[in-house]
Amino acid sequence: MKYSLPIILLLFTILPFSIQAQDKPELHVGGALRFNYNYSNWKEGHKKRGGDFGYDVFRINAQAKYKGVKLDAEYRLYSTPFGGGMLKQGWLAYDFSQNDEIQLGLTQVPFGITQYNSHNWFFSINYYVGLEDDHDMGFKYSHQGEHWDFDLAFFKNAEEMNFGSYSDASYSRYSYDVTSFRDAAGNYSYRNKETNTVNGRLKYKATTGEVKHEFGISGQYGGIYNLDTENMGDHYAFALHYEMNYKRFNIKSQFAQYEYHTAGPDTESKDLIAMGAYGAPYFVAAAANLYTFGVSYTQPVSWGPVSSLQFYNDFGYMDKAVASFTDTYQNTTGVLVTAGNVYTYIDLAGGKNQPWLGPDFNEGLGEGNPDADYTFRFNINVGYYF
Repeated sequence: MKYSLPIILLLFTILPFSIQAQDKPELHVGGALRFNYNYSNWKEGHKKRGGDFGYDVFRINAQAKYKGVKLDAEYRLYSTPFGGGMLKQGWLAYDFSQNDEIQLGLTQVPFGITQYNSHNWFFSINYYVGLEDDHDMGFKYSHQGEHWDFDLAFFKNAEEMNFGSYSDASYSRYSYDVTSFRDAAGNYSYRNKETNTVNGRLKYKATTGEVKHEFGISGQYGGIYNLDTENMGDHYAFALHYEMNYKRFNIKSQFAQYEYHTAGPDTESKDLIAMGAYGAPYFVAAAANLYTFGVSYTQPVSWGPVSSLQFYNDFGYMDKAVASFTDTYQNTTGVLVTAGNVYTYIDLAGGKNQPWLGPDFNEGLGEGNPDADYTFRFNINVGYYF
């Protein structure tokens, strides 16, 4: 498998000469500017001042096509504490036909319901363990048929910014991936990296009357390299999903299971891994089952610039394999307001042992806190997309 990536690179070099030339290059540039209001009921400062409102992200999107080769890229600029600048995605593609495409670069991992297994701004609990809207470095072949779609992919590694032999994975990333854990004193432990992962996804599409169904199965298997011992562990994940569309209703449901077997020092627990994104790491249980269910209803309206209201509720449960660990819950109820190019998510997100919805950031998805309360975050995200 070590020769696969050079072969794909060579393929992208050769293919443009074998197709009909495109007369003019195409380029489309867009992006978004978003602001965020956040009131977290476990933060005393928020209680006293009524939350905070500030900058979320500025992003640039570019799509291009010339002589049969396509480009799709998105670069995001968050504040420094949230990781600063990062490439969310960036890939080259070639269409063999209307139904078959190959992508090379930082591309979305084909796992579960894509593009999102959720309706809200916070995504589902899968996102926080690297199993929703994940993007890794490699190549992906996709086929779309009348009833059957499938994806096959090989990812050399997750986003890589440091190319040293023993460089820890950067936390300046959009997708949650396996990383090292850095404590408050700046010391690193659990120094693992994802490598050489194979992915496959198969889904079946059907229509009965006004109801559209999608059934899917996904799997992945790859290596976990430890920087301290220089030994290789492995990991796998598996998912079953069902999505339904009926008139203005949408339902997303998914079961996923994952497990990591690390090869780190004996002083480190094999029941935990570190994952990171948005400038910081946290601990995650090395094995768990994930259950998610979401439903939405879209109501067209004519309220000045407001054209649509999408109401939704997304629930997620993380059942950790270690009996002594405390499980994680997440539920988000909200509405997406569409007004021209402005999209506003108004969410009431609650959770227990969820890092972004409570005080237990480092340990919430790992061992968890058995005394944790169910805490809430009221969030409004306003974005202008151009």
